[in-house]
Amino acid sequence: EYVDAVKAAQHRVAGLEAQMRAVLPSWSLAPVVEALMAMRGISLIAGMTVLAELGDISRFDSPRQLMAYLGLVPSEHSSGGSRRQGGITKTGNGHVRRVLVEAAWSYRFPARKTRAIQQRAEKTSPTIQAIAWEAQKRLCGRYRRLADTGKVTQQVTTAVARELAGFLWAIACEAMGKPHGSRATA
Repeated sequence: EYVDAVKAAQHRVAGLEAQMRAVLPSWSLAPVVEALMAMRGISLIAGMTVLAELGDISRFDSPRQLMAYLGLVPSEHSSGGSRRQGGITKTGNGHVRRVLVEAAWSYRFPARKTRAIQQRAEKTSPTIQAIAWEAQKRLCGRYRRLADTGKVTQQVTTAVARELAGFLWAIACEAMGKPHGSRATA
């Protein structure tokens, strides 16, 4: 029964993904989805989920604004001269936050251009490809550095997801033809 349940779920997911692929070309944000898919960890489902939930990501003035909207920034407790940061705020869209944290797990491996990522990236401009490659190098390195300091892996992944949101913002701005800064996490 369990094997049949897994097979039925896999069949359902394949059907839903086929429907998403069929509807993508007629969607106004299709070029942005394809641009986001140049990133490691962002597949068709993740890209469409992020844009379906958030709409035009480039509407945020800065990547920090997007990160705060998603609740990926640390909370702060201040009193007088003391300042203490706590866990993430978890405000905003929890569905997108979960998708980004799941995508961030793929950065625990060394940076490399796999065939699948390269094929997805070829559909985008050289600028978007450069942003995606820079993001992969930076985020893989950040994951490794934070993990080597002894941080809990969930915290490391959340920190990588926060920076991933910044790079997604930069790619979305580039795909929409809107100006953005030279650093995605500035």
